Amino acid sequence: MGKGGMSHGETKDGEEENMAAWLLGVNTLKIQPFKLPCLGPHDVRVRMKAVGICGSDVHYLKTMKCAHFVVKEPMVIGHECAGIIEEVGSEIKSLVPGDRVALEPGISCWRCNLCKEGRYNLCPDMKFFATPPVHGSLANQVVHPADLCFKLPDNVSLEEGAMCEPLSVGVHACRRANIGPETNVLVMGAGPIGLVTLLAARAFGAPRIVIVDVDAYRLSVAKDLGADEIVKVSTNLQDVDQEVVLIHQAMGTGVDVTFDCAGFNKTMSTALRATRPGGKVCLVGMGHNEMTVPLTPAAAREVDVIGVFRYKNTWPLCIEFLSSGKIDVKPLITHRFGFSQKEVEEAFETSASGSTAIKVMFNL
Repeated sequence: MGKGGMSHGETKDGEEENMAAWLLGVNTLKIQPFKLPCLGPHDVRVRMKAVGICGSDVHYLKTMKCAHFVVKEPMVIGHECAGIIEEVGSEIKSLVPGDRVALEPGISCWRCNLCKEGRYNLCPDMKFFATPPVHGSLANQVVHPADLCFKLPDNVSLEEGAMCEPLSVGVHACRRANIGPETNVLVMGAGPIGLVTLLAARAFGAPRIVIVDVDAYRLSVAKDLGADEIVKVSTNLQDVDQEVVLIHQAMGTGVDVTFDCAGFNKTMSTALRATRPGGKVCLVGMGHNEMTVPLTPAAAREVDVIGVFRYKNTWPLCIEFLSSGKIDVKPLITHRFGFSQKEVEEAFETSASGSTAIKVMFNL
């Protein structure tokens, strides 16, 4: 809940109590009341209909932290979401009750230099769904700024609307790396973010895309989604050199841009070695906080390393890609659950298990 909220509060007579999935401790989620803040003049109240589980949600559940963000008090989980407008603030003219919307989960300050430069995703005062101490959106209803709620066309479902959030990571990465019709792309990692990066790169015009992973099932999904070639690799750092040869054979030409969607020592080492001189490596995944990688040889070949953090101004393009059919995210949604205590627990267990789960979705 980007605007805050509390765990308990009285409701008006006859008004349903708003419930949410609270992270209370390691491996402890509980559906409890969630009192919404007052509706501001530029806010909307949204009834959640589709909420996806992200890897960061699983990290918080398993360890109560993700990267340098630490959960210190009970927090509502979830940030990949779409729903239906229930109420609009007094100043809102662009949305009306009944509109179906996808929510961008981060509220930036719009006052700092980064926001003024348009790089609001780097705002130091960002309030982002389910990034402590800000509450998330796995709830019956949330209150959110109207300008971060994007109306969905009739041919885009609410589940697809929720998928705009992970897809935005791939779109932002492709923008950062300037992907186009002359860019041959290597993707390290065929998890949800690797797969949306594959879809985004194709939509941006990449003519040839090779994807690499340790898991045969995920590679088969990548192939079905349109990867030109797949390469199965090991987790052993000693295998990097021979695997780079396999990657080059699969690509058949120079690797212009590599997206590391895992963010481990091995994936980043492979990316730096596989990318052609003058190419780019885009670090999207955050598996390891610190890495030991062969930077000097890469620098001697003028391989640029580009950082990616979340996204900015991506929802309109994501919705256009979905509406036009240039991107189809529906095959990524492998499991669906309702919003009960039992189903919430089962959904997170399914997502955490890996196996055949790619995107786990709640239908509220």
